[in-house]
Amino acid sequence: MAIKSREKVAKSKTKNSIPGINRIAAIQMASGPYVAANLSEAERLIEIAVNMGAKLVALPEYFAIMGLKDTDKVAVREKEGSGPIQRFLSKTAKKHQVWIIGGSVPLECDNPEKVRNACLVFDDKGKQVARYDKIHLFGFEKGQEHYQEKKTIEPGSKVVTLDTPFGKLGLSICYDLRFPELYRAMGDVDIIAVPSAFTETTGKAHWETLIRARAIENLCYVIAPGQGGYHASGRETHGNSMIVDPWGVVQDRLPRGSGIVISSINTAYLKSLRKSLPALKHRKL
Repeated sequence: MAIKSREKVAKSKTKNSIPGINRIAAIQMASGPYVAANLSEAERLIEIAVNMGAKLVALPEYFAIMGLKDTDKVAVREKEGSGPIQRFLSKTAKKHQVWIIGGSVPLECDNPEKVRNACLVFDDKGKQVARYDKIHLFGFEKGQEHYQEKKTIEPGSKVVTLDTPFGKLGLSICYDLRFPELYRAMGDVDIIAVPSAFTETTGKAHWETLIRARAIENLCYVIAPGQGGYHASGRETHGNSMIVDPWGVVQDRLPRGSGIVISSINTAYLKSLRKSLPALKHRKL
């Protein structure tokens, strides 16, 4: 059930009592240009998710900054392993004993005018256990909308998966969603993370279709936290954060605004679907 941030949430934690079933949460935000304010909002929403029993929490792309201009993220870029954004992720994961997928963090690269848009994963002890640098960079020109991520972002090149207590996790970011070959290159994964900041224009046309397609064709769960609302720069993001099961069924969603999307993932259910429809074993190419 999606929970908007203004709603009251019970403070008692829900404990998982059934092996193979875990609660996961996607955080939706409408981040602004100030890192400290965004981290404060992220902390509040993570705490709500943890109090609802989530053991894995995913933040959206650009959760720490959606600047007034594209170069704002370059000004706050961090060296891997240090900086306020990474300290926040580590500290929060350790405090709540929860795994956190840090949507995207602007990290240093060789070009001083660009960043690596990196998805960082922290385990429940606060240790960084994975890093994925966004491979596909968004470019879009329509009317008054102009986006060229290549001007401020240096692309990554490595496919990243990791083993977690919740299953094998594959990492991607936003525009990657349009390139199914990336997910095929991951091999058999149990969960795909797609932290995003889809524009309203492209999101209303394609977001849900692409998210559900990635779940169906890979017979896995997809956790897709997004930016959802209006930003100080004038940009409008689509939101509609969701968690989708391996059959393509949307388990929970939040159309707009800050809040939580939460659901359970069931390892036994995933395995039963793959046994009934062994499409992953039928691949020829």
